[in-house]
Amino acid sequence: MQPLHILLLIGGYFGVLMLISYFTNKGGSNADFFKAGKQSPWYLVAFGMIGASLSGVTFISVPGWVEASQFSYFQVVLGYTVGYAVIGTVLLPLYYRLNLTSIYTYLDGRFGKNSYKTGASFFLLSRVVGASFRLYLVAIVLQNLVFDAMGVPFWVTVSITILLIWLYTFKSGIKTIVWTDTLQTLFMLIAVGVAIYYVSTDLGLSAGNIFGFIADSDLSKMFFFEDWKSSDHFVKQFLSGAFIAIVMTGLDQDMMQKNLTCRTLKDAQKNMFWFTIVLTIVNFVFLALGLFLTVYAQQNGIEASKDQLFPEIATQAGLGFGIGIFFLLGLIAAAYSSADSALTSLTTSFSIDILEIEKKYNEVKQVAIRKKIHILTSIVLVLVIIIFKYVIADASVIAKLFVFAGYTYGPLLGLYAYGLFTKWNVKDKWVPLVAIVTPFAGYAISHLCSVYFNFEFGFFILILNGALTFLGLILIRSQKN
Repeated sequence: MQPLHILLLIGGYFGVLMLISYFTNKGGSNADFFKAGKQSPWYLVAFGMIGASLSGVTFISVPGWVEASQFSYFQVVLGYTVGYAVIGTVLLPLYYRLNLTSIYTYLDGRFGKNSYKTGASFFLLSRVVGASFRLYLVAIVLQNLVFDAMGVPFWVTVSITILLIWLYTFKSGIKTIVWTDTLQTLFMLIAVGVAIYYVSTDLGLSAGNIFGFIADSDLSKMFFFEDWKSSDHFVKQFLSGAFIAIVMTGLDQDMMQKNLTCRTLKDAQKNMFWFTIVLTIVNFVFLALGLFLTVYAQQNGIEASKDQLFPEIATQAGLGFGIGIFFLLGLIAAAYSSADSALTSLTTSFSIDILEIEKKYNEVKQVAIRKKIHILTSIVLVLVIIIFKYVIADASVIAKLFVFAGYTYGPLLGLYAYGLFTKWNVKDKWVPLVAIVTPFAGYAISHLCSVYFNFEFGFFILILNGALTFLGLILIRSQKN
C-alpha cells in the first residue's frame, strides 16, 4: 500500500467521525459531556465498550503474543467474566444509588477528602499511562507504514492523532463517544474477520476445518496447571483476570462513565451482561487470529514477531490489498475508540475530582474550565507518548500495560475493597502515604520472590498490591464509627 492510500483512508474515516460529532454536538453542556444526559441506549454502550476495552493493544499485541504464550491469555479472559459479574451486582448499584458523575466521589463520602483525591489521582496516573501505551503502539505502526517515508517526525504524527480526537470530542464528550465507539467497534471486528479469512484461506483452511486446525495446534494450549511458580499458571491468570476486570473497568472512570450514561441501573446491568459474553468470544477470535498469523509466518519465513507480526503480514506479505485496507481501518478504529474515551474521562475526573468545578462554579464557568482541561489533557497525552518512544523496549505492550496496571490500580482495589466489605473508618490524612508506599512494597516483594524462590507474580501483582493497601488501611484504622 502506498502512503497516499493510507492517508486517504485516515481522512475518510476521520470525516465519518466528524459527521457523527456534528449530529451529536447539539448541546455541549457539562451534562452532555459527562453523562450524555443519561439517555444512552444500553445496547450501544455495550457494543461500543468492546472497542474501548480491546483497543489497539489487543488488536496488535494479543495476536502477536500467541507465539510465546500460546492461548494462556484466555485464562485471564475467563477471569474477566467473574470480575464483570462483581461490577454488575456490586459496583453499578452503588454508583447509581449515589447518582455519581465521577465514581471516585464515593471515596469522599466513605473516608474523606484525602482518600477521594488519592483515588482520583491514581486513576489519572493509570489512565494517562494506559491510554498513552495504547496510542503509542498505534502511532508507531502508522509512523512505520506512512509517515517515515514522508519525512514526518514521530511527534508530529502523535500530535495530529490527538488533535483529531480532540476535534470530535471537545464539545459533547461522552455523548459523542457512545456513538463513535459503536462504529469503531464494528470496523475493528470486521477487520479481524477479514484478516482471518485471508490468512486461513492462504493456509488452505475452510470454514469446516478451522476449529479442528486450532484444536490440533500446539499453539492453542489454553490451560496451564503444571508450574505453580510460573506467571502463566491458571490460578494466577484467572484470579488476576477477575481483579483486572474489576479495577480496569469497574474502578475506572473511563469505562464506568459509559455505563453511567444508561437511563437506568437495569439497563446498565443488561449492558454489562451482554458486553461480557461478546467480549469473551471476541478475545478468543483474536487469539485464533494470532495462531493463524504465527503459523503463516513460520511457513513463509517471516521473521516478524510480537507487536510487529500482524502489521507485517497484513501490509507486507502479499496477501492482497483488501487485508491491508481492513487492517489499517481496524487499527485506526482501535486507536480512536480507546483514546477518545480516555481523553474524555481524564477531563471529567480532573474537572470533577481535582478542581471540583461542580461545587465551586456556575454552569457557564464550569464549561469554560472543562474546555481548558480538555486541551491540557490532550497536551499531556502527546508528551507522554513521545516519552514512551524512547523508553519502551521490545516486549509486547499488553504485558507491560497489565503489569503497570497492577501497581497503579492496586491501591484503588484496596481502597474500594476496604470501603465496601468493612464498616471500619480510617485516619484519612494517612491514606495517601499508604497508597504511595504500597506499589514500592509490592515491587520489592515481587522482586525478592523472583530472585530467591523463582516465583513469578505476573499479573497477580495487582492482587498483591490490593492486599497490601487493604492491610495498610487496617493499620491506620480509625476508632471513630
